[in-house]
Amino acid sequence: MIRVRNLVKNYGDFPAVKDISFHVEKGEIFAFLGPNGAGKTTTIKMLTTLLRPSSGHMEVDGLDPATQPDEVRKRFGIVFQDASTDDELTAWENMDLHCVLYKVPRKTRAHRIEMLLRLFELWDRRGDPLKFFSGGMKRRVEIARSFLHTPQIIFLDEPTLGLDPQTRNHLWTHVQKLNQEEGVTVFLTTHYMEEADRVAGRIAVIDHGRIVAQGTSSELKARTDSETLEQAFLSLTGSTMREEGVSSMDMMRRANRLWRGGRR
Repeated sequence: MIRVRNLVKNYGDFPAVKDISFHVEKGEIFAFLGPNGAGKTTTIKMLTTLLRPSSGHMEVDGLDPATQPDEVRKRFGIVFQDASTDDELTAWENMDLHCVLYKVPRKTRAHRIEMLLRLFELWDRRGDPLKFFSGGMKRRVEIARSFLHTPQIIFLDEPTLGLDPQTRNHLWTHVQKLNQEEGVTVFLTTHYMEEADRVAGRIAVIDHGRIVAQGTSSELKARTDSETLEQAFLSLTGSTMREEGVSSMDMMRRANRLWRGGRR
C-alpha cells in the first residue's frame, strides 16, 4: 500500500530526511516512531502530497504522490497534530462539509456520518458546535471525519497527544475496529510507546532523519534486549532529551531565504 525507496528531503543545506526506505502492507497498522525532530512529520507530508521530496521514490496505493497528487489525495484520510475542525460548526456540519469536499455520494452521506458519530460516541452531541466540546471530543470528531470517504489509508500524526488514558484507549479501539471491518491501512506516529505496542503490527524507528530499525514490537525488544517497547526505543535512539524539532514551515522559510540569497 505504501512503498518508499531512498527518500530524501533537504531544506537548503539541512537534511530532514536522509535516504529512508520502508513499505506498509495493505490492511496493516504501521507505527512510525521517532524523537522530536526525527523526520516523522516531514515524511508524512511527502506521502500526503504536501511536500515534494528532494530525491527518491514513493508509492501510495500504486501512485506517486509527487506526480499524481490529485489521485493520491482521494485515497487517504489524515489527522494532523494540530486541530483542523471548525469550532463554529456543529459535529454534524463538520462531517457533512468533509463529505462535500470529498464528494461522498449524497445517498450514502447521512448514513456514513451517523455510523461514524455513533461509533465514536458523538451521536448525542451531533447538533452542538465544537466550541463547546472538550479536547478529546474534538479529536474524536477529527478522527471520525477522516474515515468518512472510506479511504484506503489513514495517516494519524500523533492523534492522541495530550488526551487522557481513557480517551486514548477508546480512540484506538475504534480505529482498530475500522481497520478490521473496512480493511483500511493505518499509518501512525505517536510518542506513547504503549499505543504502538498495542495496535501496530510493524514498527519503523526514525532518528536524525534515518531509519534505525524496523520490525515487530517483539523483534525490536529482542534486538535491544529490552522488556518494553519504550526501553527498546530509548536503546535505539538514546536517552538524551530532545528539543522540539524545526517545523516544516521554518525549514521552508530557511530554504526560501537561501534561494533568494543565491539569486542576488
